Amino acid sequence: MTADARPAATPLTERQEARRRRILHASALLAGRGGFEAVQMREVAEAAEVALGTLYRYFPSKIHLLVATMQDQLQHLHATLRKRPPAGDDASQRAAETLMRAFRALQRRPHLADAMVRALTFADRSVSPEVDAVSRLTTAIILDATGLEHPTPEQLSAVRVIEHTWHSALISWLSGRASIAQVGIDIETACRLIDLTAGPERA
Repeated sequence: MTADARPAATPLTERQEARRRRILHASALLAGRGGFEAVQMREVAEAAEVALGTLYRYFPSKIHLLVATMQDQLQHLHATLRKRPPAGDDASQRAAETLMRAFRALQRRPHLADAMVRALTFADRSVSPEVDAVSRLTTAIILDATGLEHPTPEQLSAVRVIEHTWHSALISWLSGRASIAQVGIDIETACRLIDLTAGPERA
């Protein structure tokens, strides 16, 4: 049974979950210090105090690990955003504010952000469950910000475009091709799609 299939089939025990959290913490710590290249599986295992074989049972590769690390970081961010929801007047403003807060959180740890984004870019089909989890979480963060409890197909399509824009803007900033100001403009522009697709079913 693969690491991708195992969690869905058999939920982790409390001890296994604690071990997984140590692994993710070690991954984020190493990536935050030195980026993608600094995350070496043997060093992660040592920092998390697990055997190397155990690490590979949880995460078959560095790409799996770093994409899971991004999911973990987004989960923490989602919890924070729920405690302090955006205060914009309309759905598009709230979505833009939320994504810029997410961007600023990543901006504070650029090496970690670069490592996670590179992992997403390098991910092949074997990492699909982890990539899909990141995408679903990003969608949930955007929808929570908008307040759309029952989004229409058009609104869900707009959210996907916003998600793609945010990811692309993050890559452009990390590569030095876009300023923070430009990122903000691009995200605000994409988020206006929410209002353009609003209809009678809007929450």
